[in-house]
Amino acid sequence: MIRVVLADDERMVRTALRVILDAEPDLEVVGEASTGAEAVSVVRELRPDVVLMDVRMPGVDGIRATERILAPGPGPAPRIVVVTTFENDAYVYDALRAGAAGYLLKRAAAEDLVAAVRLVARSDSLLYPAALRGLAADRAHLRPEAAPPWVARLTEREAEVLRLMATGLTNAEIARRMGVGAATAKTHVAAVLAKTGTRDRTQAVIAAYESGFIAPGPDG
Repeated sequence: MIRVVLADDERMVRTALRVILDAEPDLEVVGEASTGAEAVSVVRELRPDVVLMDVRMPGVDGIRATERILAPGPGPAPRIVVVTTFENDAYVYDALRAGAAGYLLKRAAAEDLVAAVRLVARSDSLLYPAALRGLAADRAHLRPEAAPPWVARLTEREAEVLRLMATGLTNAEIARRMGVGAATAKTHVAAVLAKTGTRDRTQAVIAAYESGFIAPGPDG
């Protein structure tokens, strides 16, 4: 059973999400929160597997709440999916940088919502390459002049894997594209995460954009 907490300042949104998720045999909504501060408290008490976090809430917003929930502490941290009204919401990028595993639009279809919860629960990332590239492009002027040390530490294969990760390919798809076994692709992905100092694929791709390793333009 995948245990879920809902954090949104609109009761109707929480109710709609609960109805969708509780209808699934392997999903259970175990708690709700109407503010970011309340979300932090509820998550610490209930220890869910996944949190659906509204990115814009009064007081402590979804970004700060995500940072607090994912701060080092006892026990495994939940996977967080931020929920937003607008695809190009600047808050989304900041939430992803804070450690969210991905994001969903509030207008997403019920089947997409359910699939997203299951996806992140098994430690995958909910990555939308084009949207993330666009969000990164808006911040291209903030990139450092010099690349961070991890860029030089990537092997040729690892560099190729990181570029493929940025296109949204899964491990299996990366393996097929590179002509290697699934285990080898998984090993390369793990090495990329270790060298970039990131927790998941979304974080690694953000690091690639912010370092300048990948240009966030249409051909990046």
